Amino acid sequence: MGYGPEFLKWKSEVTDSALKAVADLYHAFQTGLMLTISLKRGAKDAGVWTKALFRRQHKAKFLSSFEKLGLKELSDAKAAAAYHYLSNKIGGVDVEYMAESESKAWVRFPPPRWIYPDASICGIPTEVSRGMLEGWYAENGPSLQNSGLGFVCTAQTPDAQHGLAGYFLDYGRELSTDERLIFRPGELPPPFDPDKAPELPTEKWPQDRLDKAYRNYAMEYVRTGLPLLTELFGPSDGGHLGRHTGFLIGAQLYQKVIRGLSLKRYANGALGLATLIKILGDAEGALTSASGDIDNAQVQWDSWRLGRGMNQPHPAVFEAWHGLIEGLAASHDRFLIVELVASPATGDDHIEWRIRRRRINKKKD
Repeated sequence: MGYGPEFLKWKSEVTDSALKAVADLYHAFQTGLMLTISLKRGAKDAGVWTKALFRRQHKAKFLSSFEKLGLKELSDAKAAAAYHYLSNKIGGVDVEYMAESESKAWVRFPPPRWIYPDASICGIPTEVSRGMLEGWYAENGPSLQNSGLGFVCTAQTPDAQHGLAGYFLDYGRELSTDERLIFRPGELPPPFDPDKAPELPTEKWPQDRLDKAYRNYAMEYVRTGLPLLTELFGPSDGGHLGRHTGFLIGAQLYQKVIRGLSLKRYANGALGLATLIKILGDAEGALTSASGDIDNAQVQWDSWRLGRGMNQPHPAVFEAWHGLIEGLAASHDRFLIVELVASPATGDDHIEWRIRRRRINKKKD
């Protein structure tokens, strides 16, 4: 199937509620992956996966975002802390920034932690928090070509402390690999004064860009994390972990998503589910279409938007992502069959679903 100029008529106006629905789904997907890996494979593997996730994101995003965030004129310690402050604020994360000097600047993520919402914090092992710090915070110095820049962690939320806190410190000497991240629990950060924190250059960050960045922030975690499942744990086990998580998240968040989109549960059967998938595709940035009736429907996306930037992922990566759609479908109407007609898992450049009602044989009296 081709996608020429006529396909543009399928593009729908994306609402703020649709952007938020996509962000919520991927936010929960990311947290769910942390919990699933911790439960199924143990804390050590959860930490390994988290470290690899944040290391890969660091390589892709850290330096390339410096100019966008207006950080090039700051000292390395202040710039590193300001990066975490601004980039996380864009994603809707509560974060604090406190600079003590040109060579020492704090960041603190107070509870409730964005990445571990609600009671999920109780299932997050310390290894996950450490993996995050090892994969990103410990790498800021090498990325800035400053061998003397390290991070001192003074608190971690999973350890029942006051949040994730610590400071970037320029020691003024070359650090060994083990010195780039050290732990000093108990040292308290200074008070946070928002008037002294850095601000985004408003001319480069209008509201519509911020809205999309909020969505992209959550999507990026899953875009990076799903391929790592298959790379670290193999296509079979890694794909199963992703699909299992995706299904649970889709099913569990279904009602929250449709309430935010002003849709109704069970409404319009197959076409209702097709409409939901279309709305989510629009909000992810795809060109979409949906048609049908209560018993049979079709949905099309011109591309798998989450797959952009992935380097020839194993088909199990798409199948893991598709667990999210399967979970949404199960909560929408368990009597519907969702069939993939075309997908990246089978070498297609677009996605097409057919949805039909399952035949139910009624018992005779």
